[in-house]
Amino acid sequence: MKVIVVGLGRMGTGLSQSLIKKGHQVTAIDSNPEAFELLGTDFAGIKVIGFGFDREVLSQAKIDKVDAVVSCTESDEINAVIARVARNIYRVPHVVARLYDSRKAQIYHRLGIQTISTTAWGIERATELLTYNQLDSVFEIGNGTVNLVRIEVQSLLVGHTVNDITVLSEIHVVSISRNNKTFIPTLGAIFEAEDILYISVIVSATNKLKSMLDLI
Repeated sequence: MKVIVVGLGRMGTGLSQSLIKKGHQVTAIDSNPEAFELLGTDFAGIKVIGFGFDREVLSQAKIDKVDAVVSCTESDEINAVIARVARNIYRVPHVVARLYDSRKAQIYHRLGIQTISTTAWGIERATELLTYNQLDSVFEIGNGTVNLVRIEVQSLLVGHTVNDITVLSEIHVVSISRNNKTFIPTLGAIFEAEDILYISVIVSATNKLKSMLDLI
């Protein structure tokens, strides 16, 4: 995938490095030449100095040939402008804008712009950390509203099936690790002692999952 990342703060820098490590092609844009130093000397992507809303800069970054644009400057307004230009003028398939003021999220969504709100993510993450006890969070998906958690089967669950703790659109057992082997279970799979479960759960259903697992 070819991605343009605009704004090399901590988020833009980390995202650029992560995408490169996963084999994607990244073009990083920032108006401050010194910002590129944060990427490190081994950064294999393309560096473009300039403002992300400047069409000449976007042309230099070959925006007409990319699969995604992520604008994560420190300005909500600039991020919105870049996102709208990428989506409406260049028809970039995937466009994401960083949003500090989460109250604007619905407005941006109506414009067809996906947003990442660090404030909203932080609130959800803090709530997750405070409400999880024996659930080990492995990975946050999207903006943190869905989590992959890991748990060892308790005695109460032994003999029960995957279907017993499955809730449509809220809780799903993704895989089971048993005797050093991991497999994707059917709804009828029966839990055994010492099984390790990997479960996807939306944050709002965390307490429901904990109740089902008898962890409250």
